[in-house]
Amino acid sequence: MTGRLRVAAVCTVYYAASHADAIVTKFLKGMSIDEGFFAPEVDVVSLYLDQVPENDIGLALAREHGVPVYPSIRRALTRGGARLDVDAVLLIGEHGDYPWDERERILYPRRPFFEQIAGEIGRGGRPVPVFNDKHLAWDFTDALWVWNRARELRIPLMAGSCLPLAWRNPWLEPERGAPIEEALAVGYGKVEAYGFHTLEVLQCMIEARPGGESGVRSVQCIEGEEVWKAADLGLWSRELAEAACAAIENKPPGPMEEHAKTPRLLMMEHVDGLRTAALLLQGYVSDWAYAERVDGRVQASEFYLQPDGPGANFGYLCRNIERFFQEGEAPTPPERTLLTTGVIDAVMNSRHEGHRVVETPYLEMAYETRGDGRVIRPRGPRPSGACLDRQAPDLLLPWR
Repeated sequence: MTGRLRVAAVCTVYYAASHADAIVTKFLKGMSIDEGFFAPEVDVVSLYLDQVPENDIGLALAREHGVPVYPSIRRALTRGGARLDVDAVLLIGEHGDYPWDERERILYPRRPFFEQIAGEIGRGGRPVPVFNDKHLAWDFTDALWVWNRARELRIPLMAGSCLPLAWRNPWLEPERGAPIEEALAVGYGKVEAYGFHTLEVLQCMIEARPGGESGVRSVQCIEGEEVWKAADLGLWSRELAEAACAAIENKPPGPMEEHAKTPRLLMMEHVDGLRTAALLLQGYVSDWAYAERVDGRVQASEFYLQPDGPGANFGYLCRNIERFFQEGEAPTPPERTLLTTGVIDAVMNSRHEGHRVVETPYLEMAYETRGDGRVIRPRGPRPSGACLDRQAPDLLLPWR
């Protein structure tokens, strides 16, 4: 025994550029961030793969690093023994060949995975921290079950993606208690997977307002030409959208309407009366941005992820996960992920049910941000330093 924490990695699938690669590989090889390359401070000691396709790289990496691969989650957490024998768990339920439902939600087995993890933790008689990649489940009922089960067993929980840890240009961070009058985030991509990311960009900023987050009262999804009509009706702020898009460097010339042929709008009414929106502009942008109005003044920032290979934004995420494992307290509020999970679930329901307004009294949840003092994240406008070092061990795989 070295005294280092022992980590079990529970993954749906592990191929190049998958989330398992983006996260577990950094826990095997090290983590590049602007400030330098950091060797892992914890040890991955077991691996479970739910699927092993032809392009799998997980088995070879496990052999290279001496990590046993187990045929079940139970055995990965017990390391083939009778009781829990790890100190932390990486739950990466993203990617893989899983079914879709009629609402276009991918049925990743995040709750079934967590059920098995929680079962072993409960039998082991000691809580160990669990990181859950992205949203907690594809259905909010399942997400709430995960949340309540973690609280029942006192399992420290961290969740979400790397978007709140993106490079920001120009730097923008609302002060705690900032009187945010309205806010909007811009993103792109498929509604569930990338809409969640856009909601994260929005939520990590607006939760700093006075009193913190109070929850969401209603949600609606609008698509196509109705998006532009909703702007004309004043349902969302074109001024904020234009400010957010202006902050995005890589986009074609001309107005958003010329390029975004299938726009999607996610609108939220918060319990405290704040109205927010997430605008997905596929075909116009391939980055994220945020804009807000505070004291009548509009300010905006691009949320930039490294696009062309190493995805060093995951280096920042992994450094924060590592700290979470060591300290037992998430540096970012897990309530953020619970709320955004509920919102994206309501969005998918609204979209499937004629784009109706979905009342969400079950999302009236309050929390306050802890501030960013414990969060490891970039402070510059673009990746620099070790994030650009193609010889770093965690940056050699063929990303896309």
